[in-house]
Amino acid sequence: MTARIYIPSKSATQSGTGKSQRWLLEFEPEQPREIEPLMGWTSSGDMKSQVKLWFDTKEEAVEYATRKGLAYRIEEPTLRTRKVHSYSDNFRSGRIGQWTH
Repeated sequence: MTARIYIPSKSATQSGTGKSQRWLLEFEPEQPREIEPLMGWTSSGDMKSQVKLWFDTKEEAVEYATRKGLAYRIEEPTLRTRKVHSYSDNFRSGRIGQWTH
């Protein structure tokens, strides 16, 4: 039973920083998901896969895992680099490549 501590990445439909500032502790699956023969749905008997605990800081999540005696691994977040572009950059004189319509 290993717990994973990480900051989830934001979804493609988000423009803000919702759910990407807090740390999440969730358990890795102990058994694989299986296909239910009658309906074809996937299911699992692993109840810990449904548990998600949110923390404000990484230290709080680590302290909780050590207090409960859980094995854990921390996934550090990767910082996003965003290059800001403006529409007028398409027409600047030092642009690499010709502008065509």
